[in-house]
This record gives sequence, C-alpha cells and structure tokens, in this order.
Amino acid sequence: MSPVPFNRAQVTAMERDYVSQALVGGHLSGDGPFTKRCHTLLEQVTGCRKALLTTSCTHALEMAALLLDLGPGDEFIVPSFTFVSTANAFALRGARPVFVDIRPDTLNLDERLIEPAITPRTKAIVPVHYAGVACEMDAILEIARERALAVVEDNAHGLYGRYNSRSLGTFGCLATQSFHETKNVSCGEGGALLINDERFVERAEIIREKGTNRSRFFRGQVDKYTWVDLGSSYLPAEPLAAMLCAQLERAGEIQAARRRIWEAYEAGLRGWAAACDVRLPVVPAHCEQAYHMFYMLMPSLDVRQRLIAHLRERQIMAVFHYLPLHLSEFGLRFGGRAGDCPVTEAVSDRLVRLPFFNDLAPADQERVIAAVREFRP
Repeated sequence: MSPVPFNRAQVTAMERDYVSQALVGGHLSGDGPFTKRCHTLLEQVTGCRKALLTTSCTHALEMAALLLDLGPGDEFIVPSFTFVSTANAFALRGARPVFVDIRPDTLNLDERLIEPAITPRTKAIVPVHYAGVACEMDAILEIARERALAVVEDNAHGLYGRYNSRSLGTFGCLATQSFHETKNVSCGEGGALLINDERFVERAEIIREKGTNRSRFFRGQVDKYTWVDLGSSYLPAEPLAAMLCAQLERAGEIQAARRRIWEAYEAGLRGWAAACDVRLPVVPAHCEQAYHMFYMLMPSLDVRQRLIAHLRERQIMAVFHYLPLHLSEFGLRFGGRAGDCPVTEAVSDRLVRLPFFNDLAPADQERVIAAVREFRP
C-alpha cells in the first residue's frame, strides 16, 4: 500500500505546456507575458487595484514593510499563531512585533485584544486569515481607522476566500499571497503583493525592481532608469509565472476539488470528533473559506502526538502546525512570556493537519478517514 503524503504538488499538461512556451519564447527573467497575465488574473479575481508577483509571500511582506516605512522604534500587531515570515518581514526593518492572541473559534487574530496592545509606537496591524477563513475585518478596520494605522493582510492561505461577500486581500491597504507548493495554486515558490491604495503602486514597482524606476522606463515615461529608492530583486522568473498562470486559469476546477475534499473530511469525521472531544474547523456564516486545509484540535498534546504516530504507522502523513512565535527563541527577545497568549499556546499543542492536496484520490482520503476513526484518544 502506497503512502499518503501530507502534500503533493499537482502538475498537469497545461502547466507543462505553459512552461515550455515560456522557455521557447526566450523571456526567462521577470515581468514577461505570463507574469502580466498573472497580474491581470489576480486583479480580476480579487478586485485589488494592482497585483505584483514576487518570489515569495515573505518577499511580498518585506515589500509591505518597506512601503510603510517601518523601522526602529515602530511597533506592529501580529498574531503569535502564524508562520515566522509574518513577523520577520517587519522585524527585519527594525520594527518590534507585539504578539496578540487568537480567537478560540477561527484561530484568527482576536480583534477584541488589538486595542489594548496599541501604543503610540504602533504603525500597523497584520491580520492572518488562518486556513483561508477571514479575520473579523470590519472590527479590525474600524480600530485601524480610529487610530490611523495601516492594515496589511497576510492572505497566504486565503486566495478565493471572502468576508461578507468581499474577497480577502482587498481590506488592507496592502495584502500578500503565497504560491508555495503547499498552497491551493502554486508555482513551487512564489508570492504576490496586492495593492489596494493607489498611493503605493508606483513605489511598489520601484521597490520590486531593486529600487530603480525601471518599470517607468519600459513604459516610456522616462528616457533612462536609475536608483531612486530602497529595494531588492523581488521578481520571479518567467517559467515560474507560466506555471502559476496555468494554475490560476484552472482555479475553478482546483477549488471545486478542494471543496469536495474538505467536505468529505468534515462529513466523515463529524460523528467521531463529537464522540472523542475533538474539534473540527469553524467557518462563520459570513465567511466563505478558501478550502486551504483541514485541521483538527485534539483534547491534549499527548493525544495529538499519538494520533500522528497512529497515522504514520498506516503510512499516512499528518503534521502539526505553528509553534507560538512569542515563545520562540527569537520571539523571547521581544518580551514574550509563557501565558501571554493562552489560546495560541493551547492550540499549538493540540492542532493536527490531515493530508490535503488538489489531486488527493477519494480512495486515499477514505483511508485517512478510516484510520482516524479507528483511533481512540
């Protein structure tokens, strides 16, 4: 019996054809025709003002920090339950992360805890739409407006998700996407910056082009380009954009497949979870999730570890997720202490993610469900 991996990249004939076209076309560096098609597709599907592909979501977050001019003496509010890039991109500029706990239902930044965390040094709020389920953006935006704070959405999980019928990635002045191998649509490694405030568009192009006004030069707006600002090399190679373009164009079938997988897990494990004191994902009625992952919250760390071992014995790979950033080796330098984010600390010990990828075969998913249902805490 073959193993069921946690993740497997799906590459179809369409991806191979587009990458071949890019190679034959001869434009291998960034901002070629496939990159431009990706920009258009992202702008159309989200409604953002401008989309710019980057080499990773991490780099898109770094661009956001540069655009907001965050630096030493500034603070930003971020959930402790997130991937390190969400905090690291801003800390890299010298800003201090202020870690806030998450809601016990959606595992998103708890909007009720933001206000007490704000100081005169706070410059930005960085909500993360965990598992592609929206944060409570109305409340977050109201706080941001009252305090004149920027909002940067880390939407790595949330492409195609919506909040009150509006696309995730369009609430903050800036938002970031991930096209890592584990995401719904992927090019192996990649990301995008979504810009919703027109004031940032021109400078974002400059930052992305190593601090030069090269984009204006190619549009004929200047007769030569030069170094005008801080920046770095954030453009992905054209073959990667070609692969991503194919996946974006196949998004309808990808999302339909992922929805079927998520709903099969939920239906197959609902009764077992209720009987075993296990909590399945919560999706509020006003949120349309992105079907990015399927996780479970076990009763304890010991039960979680035993379940992972139980599945591994049956050649099924399940994994846990984030460790609390405020308790990490580097996070402690910013004053993190045990007990600061109790929900994060409890969830981190108990969460387990099941195999979830675009072409997970129904038979393999049934194996996973059957193996989980065999397990007793």
